[in-house]
Amino acid sequence: MKLSEYFESAQGVGVLATADAEGKVNAAIYARPHFLDPNDEDTLAFIMADRLSHTNVQANPHAAYLFMEAGSGYLGKRLSLTRVREETDPEKIESLRRRCKPEECDEETAHFLVYFHVDGIRPLIGAG
Repeated sequence: MKLSEYFESAQGVGVLATADAEGKVNAAIYARPHFLDPNDEDTLAFIMADRLSHTNVQANPHAAYLFMEAGSGYLGKRLSLTRVREETDPEKIESLRRRCKPEECDEETAHFLVYFHVDGIRPLIGAG
């Protein structure tokens, strides 16, 4: 199964881990990633607010995304990522939004569509 298909159908909880230039780590709950090019399984994107995770990937492009599937057992994926670019087109970002918390959807909060290269994929448990 392609990675984009997996994330299109999987339900669960995702955590994006980032670190600043000095290596100070942050982890935050994040939605499933977006795959914008059906022919590119190596690039995904997250909608990021102008908060610590976004600041961190500007200073240090490396990140990790852990996704734990809903249900019993320990199923999911761990992705090693590298930030490659970002854009700020509000219409594009809004068209991708799956849901929105009221405090994150006000027009004054800056949002970014941040693209990452998928450097590695491992199962949730084990070396893969």
